[in-house]
Amino acid sequence: MSLLVTVPTDRLAQNLESLPDGVELKVWDLQTPTPASRIDIVVPPYMGSSRWLSSLEGIEVGLVQGQAIGYDGVAQLLPPGMPYANAASVHEASTAELAVGLMIAAQRQLPRFVRAQEQGEWSPVFADSLADRRVLLVGFGGVGKAIAQRLAPFEVEMTAVARSARTEHVDGVGDLAVRGMDELETLLSDAEIVVLSLPATDETHHLFDAEMIGRMAQSALLVNVGRGPLIDSEALVAALHEGRIRAASDVFEEEPLPAGHPLWSAPNLLISPHVGGASTAMNPRIARLVRAQIDRMLAGEPPLNVVIPAS
Repeated sequence: MSLLVTVPTDRLAQNLESLPDGVELKVWDLQTPTPASRIDIVVPPYMGSSRWLSSLEGIEVGLVQGQAIGYDGVAQLLPPGMPYANAASVHEASTAELAVGLMIAAQRQLPRFVRAQEQGEWSPVFADSLADRRVLLVGFGGVGKAIAQRLAPFEVEMTAVARSARTEHVDGVGDLAVRGMDELETLLSDAEIVVLSLPATDETHHLFDAEMIGRMAQSALLVNVGRGPLIDSEALVAALHEGRIRAASDVFEEEPLPAGHPLWSAPNLLISPHVGGASTAMNPRIARLVRAQIDRMLAGEPPLNVVIPAS
């Protein structure tokens, strides 16, 4: 059996060295003419890949392997009938690292120290700890579990909320009682740190609107490493200016966040520019996933992580 696989960069091609006999690998970023009328596995570019999915129109494609976990909007742009797999297993560790990093930076006021250093000022402060805080994880998929694993050594009190209530065993954490989303409103008032790692869906759009944000404890920290539309931006800006809550976010409703957007100047907000998965951990992990998909296709096995099935 022979396979044609395309990847968007030379670096990913190099990471896929020593492929099995019969596998042809080509670099194609979807912005130039197609290299063939039939491609077995297409890997689009990492950021902004949805803009180029229309380039697959008229091509016979066995699998489109995305490089991101999220796939909101892909179904509307993907040519009909093509199966699409997301990059579950690739970004969870890096995104969890960033989530914990944002928590520590916000709690211990690290941005304050950076500003003081730039001014040559010695500016100590008695800050909030991460230890002993009540942390509410909203979303308990791969990223949520990875966050829980990394939070466990910080001696926090963790509660998780997901679509369905259950007890789940997490390595390094133990058995964790996951509460249902119907309990979110009542759990919010007791949480000192709220971490969002949900996908963007119709059900989660503006889940944290003015009413939900208003249920949060005074001065609680809201951390978003899920998707921007989880939070109503106008409601967040208002709450920050009122001093109701603090926030740290890697994702936003508008990306890139436009110059002059009210969030840039909002108080008690730490911004990172959607870099949850953008670390050196990504390259070898996406290569391993693509290689696994190649091996499965050669073996006649179904692909991993299919979120949009063939039709």
